[in-house]
Amino acid sequence: MSEQQPNPYTSDPAGQGGQPGVPGQGDYRWGPGEASYGYPQPYPAAPAYQPTIGGAGMPTPAYPMAAPTGGAGMSLGDITVAGDQIITPSGTMPLKGAMWNATDFSRTEEKIPPHAIVLAIVFFLFCLLGLLFLLMKQKTTTGYIQVTVTSGGRHHSTMIPAVDAYTYQWVMSQLNYARSMSM
Repeated sequence: MSEQQPNPYTSDPAGQGGQPGVPGQGDYRWGPGEASYGYPQPYPAAPAYQPTIGGAGMPTPAYPMAAPTGGAGMSLGDITVAGDQIITPSGTMPLKGAMWNATDFSRTEEKIPPHAIVLAIVFFLFCLLGLLFLLMKQKTTTGYIQVTVTSGGRHHSTMIPAVDAYTYQWVMSQLNYARSMSM
């Protein structure tokens, strides 16, 4: 094999005079074509210069700011409702038609505190009224409440720490308000 063969994968092989666009005349290209989903995209161009307002360092908007429509703003964890959209760290979602859910993963424990046990022992030795200190109870709430929102094909979930036994009722009141704005 001393003679060299032409490359069949080039668009215009030497000596064949193929015309691009004519089938069978060298229009085949080896390798991937245009970048599709999953391929790295080129970096976007740098934004154009924006003048600042009075030297305060704040850029002027390129378009007039629209007044928010819908109800008043509210926030639940890292989910914020502003105007007619829901703002989350994973992106914005439309408020209309949003599905809101809450799940209670908290628990409240009731126990006798250590100082009540000490007082009951000390006062039991002096008088029998020391046993009344065992009626003292201490409630501690641990855990969190999970709030999820689904809208516009997106889903976001956040955890709100439970600080007392009434945290779930507070979250549900906020959630019902968000549901009323979503209608």
